[in-house]
Amino acid sequence: MPSNIAVVGASVAGVEAVLALRGAGYDGRLTLVGADPELPYNPTPLSKELLTGDMEEDDIRLLPEEEFENLDVGLRLGRPAKGLDLAERRVDVDGSPLPYDGLIIATGSRAVRPRGWFGREGVHTLRTLDDARRVHEAMTQGRPSVVVVGAGFIGCEIAAAARHHGLDVTLVEAAASPLLRAVPAALAAPVVRLQEARGVRVVCGVGVARLLGGIRVDKVELTDGTLLDADLVVVGVGAVPATDWLDGSGLSVEDGVITDATLRTTAPGVYAVGDAARWPHPATGDPIRVEHWTNAREQGRRAALNLLDPRAAQPYTGVPYVWSDQFGQRFQLAGTAHAKHLHFLDGGPDDESYLAVLGDGETVVGAVGFGGTPRQFNKARRLVADGTAWAEAVSRHE
Repeated sequence: MPSNIAVVGASVAGVEAVLALRGAGYDGRLTLVGADPELPYNPTPLSKELLTGDMEEDDIRLLPEEEFENLDVGLRLGRPAKGLDLAERRVDVDGSPLPYDGLIIATGSRAVRPRGWFGREGVHTLRTLDDARRVHEAMTQGRPSVVVVGAGFIGCEIAAAARHHGLDVTLVEAAASPLLRAVPAALAAPVVRLQEARGVRVVCGVGVARLLGGIRVDKVELTDGTLLDADLVVVGVGAVPATDWLDGSGLSVEDGVITDATLRTTAPGVYAVGDAARWPHPATGDPIRVEHWTNAREQGRRAALNLLDPRAAQPYTGVPYVWSDQFGQRFQLAGTAHAKHLHFLDGGPDDESYLAVLGDGETVVGAVGFGGTPRQFNKARRLVADGTAWAEAVSRHE
């Protein structure tokens, strides 16, 4: 058993790894490193309840500071990892060496920041607590016109929060439909109708040419020449794994740290989890990377247990799951929605709510629900987790 474990990344995955290590009886030295100076927090409410004011900052803390003390965890917050020496088994933490004999990489991801967009005031991404503070302050100072660039889950949630504050909002998406990376356009249609019914202008199939203004942004020019008034621009066009600090380390990194099914990297005693990891899909074996809370939490626990007992290491087999709350309605996705076959268990894309399963012809590989009850969706989610035969799932609900 290792006697000196470092968890790099004070994320959901990192904190879950710490809890799992202590919960499994590990009593050696344990250090949690985080680039963010904040006490670790849950990022999920940043674009939802924290923006609307339905939650306070204390509500999203993963653990109070005294709990880290009780767990005998050394916190190094506000001190980013800058390098990894596998031969010497040490992490460069902001210029100071941190030795380890067990390492879990949980550095998450960072927002994509298109070049040339961030030289003016009023332009933000939303990835950290400090980002959320700035966006919330901007939304509640006067009545700014808001342009949200990128209609993925976070973009749609930010647009909903802006309307909660009664603001003029335009949601711009370069693809043909919102949420297109996650679901086909037909399954996103009820979400689009809800956004528009609540006063959000949804503009798809056109990109952003440039942002205009002096010290502050005041307009967004689209690629078709349209000019949008914009006192506040929030950019949500994706994220990339925060793995730059591993350059030259010798670890295999390709859109995330490459791991095997047990989340172990190419180096002994080194594991990667959450947004920063790329591991084999349990069904297909294809490498995947998932940026969702449940995945991060479950992987943090699994990697911690595997690190403590590599000979009994278990593969990570969790089904990717994500939810999004908008205007009081919940959108949920388990598995994948990009599959050959689609069957509605309840409602349809023209209804205000629906529940659907997706399959590859042999098994159920995904479930998507909008509205409805958690109990209904959980039944469909179990079909994915169990690898239920497609014919059985369809016949059972016809």
